[in-house]
Amino acid sequence: MISLKDLHADLDKAIALVVKDRSAVIKSRKVVDAALSDGKTYYGINTGFGFLANKRIDADKLEKLQKNLLLSHAVGLGDFVPKDITRLMLKLKVYSLSLGYSGVSLETFDRLLMFIENDWISVVPSKGSLGASGDLAPLAHLCLPLIGKGEFWADNKNQMVSAKSVLEKAGLQPVTLKAKDGLALINGTQLMTAYGAHILQRAQSLVKNADILAAISLEALKGSIKPFDEKIQAVRLQPGQKKVAYNVRALLQGSDILESHKHCEKVQDPYSLRCVPQVHGATRDLLDYANTVFENELNSVTDNPLVFDDGDIISGGNFHGQPLALAMDSAAMALAEIASISERRIYLLLQGLDGLPTVLVNDSGVNSGFMIPQYTAASLVSHNKILCHPASVDSIPSCLGQEDHVSMGSISAIKLLEVLKNVEQVMAIEAFTSAQALDFRHPTIAGVGVEAAHAEIRKHVSHKEADDFFRKDIDACIELLRSNSILSTVESSIGALQ
Repeated sequence: MISLKDLHADLDKAIALVVKDRSAVIKSRKVVDAALSDGKTYYGINTGFGFLANKRIDADKLEKLQKNLLLSHAVGLGDFVPKDITRLMLKLKVYSLSLGYSGVSLETFDRLLMFIENDWISVVPSKGSLGASGDLAPLAHLCLPLIGKGEFWADNKNQMVSAKSVLEKAGLQPVTLKAKDGLALINGTQLMTAYGAHILQRAQSLVKNADILAAISLEALKGSIKPFDEKIQAVRLQPGQKKVAYNVRALLQGSDILESHKHCEKVQDPYSLRCVPQVHGATRDLLDYANTVFENELNSVTDNPLVFDDGDIISGGNFHGQPLALAMDSAAMALAEIASISERRIYLLLQGLDGLPTVLVNDSGVNSGFMIPQYTAASLVSHNKILCHPASVDSIPSCLGQEDHVSMGSISAIKLLEVLKNVEQVMAIEAFTSAQALDFRHPTIAGVGVEAAHAEIRKHVSHKEADDFFRKDIDACIELLRSNSILSTVESSIGALQ
């Protein structure tokens, strides 16, 4: 089984096993070869595709049919899929084929294994998939190099090199695709799955970082720990809420700041502090649902038709991306809320509450201080609101009506990655801003976990006495979040967060 948590390690282990034992691939190919000789008509093996499914193709044209399929479907446009996601696409396609339900020829399969071994990563445009029949255009681009067409990414450079030249340099000829190969290659949900799995992996640590930043802001604003009391969480049966409250309590342990205002006259904090468990927790619960959907998909076969050991070749709809599209659209909304509540805490930090200087510099007026980073955060949050329109509620019939309902899941995937990046950037602004605010509470000490996070930020970003070029500091905070440097430091200090 391929797990989302250990995605890359699990995939690499599975592919290493397939290199040694390709019996499932060989067995399924024998079923296809037998079908070719029995005189019957099988969709995707000796027929046309889509609305041309009822057109029988002569045996002497089957190889040309496969090549034409890749060429005709490689019509993607737009920005290119990030290389790390394309690499994951390739591995997912190979793993799916290795399960033995696609009937791909061994020569084609082995060439894909060679692509992985040599890190030959195809250049794949991101736009053009409807999310059913799977990710046709992106997968066609992924597999074009098999027939000597298309491009690979050059080693360690943001440049492209023709697949033909790479093959020639390696002393290889293009593969001659056999019957069923073309459809096995381009039918499947590997683009959507690669995007979603990549993003959800990053989100697992992102939500923990969100709890850390909320705790820093809470300390800087002299917020109350009472809303995080275990008894409050116990009477609402939402698992994510309980995890977030636990994390904040753990981060605030040993706080002298909390003790310093324990008996203050404030009755309640604003929602962006008081409701952190409920908001962050709801995001976690939704992401857990999305994780389940994607772990199921990672271990599924989404080709069509499917080839079974008993000789059956059955046409179905496993390529339809609706489960993934719905999960990614929901995940986008869930992640966007992390940025939304983070931006509200940034705003609170600038207001000059409880002795903090307005806009977090002592000489405001001549200095704008941290005022404008909040503008950027607000812009990113509003951008996410646009991106959170669900692609999965839309469908445009294609293939002359044969493919009359599609998932638009690739659009969900592309939007979700943009949402994730925006969330990271808003959180980086909160890290930058809350660290500055906490400086004004020193020498009174915050919780052990909060101080550990603050110290890690301060290794890379200095306290600001006056206006400066803040962009480089925010970029540094983005990298701290993406590298999990803050999270690792905190967990080394207080133990694992939930």
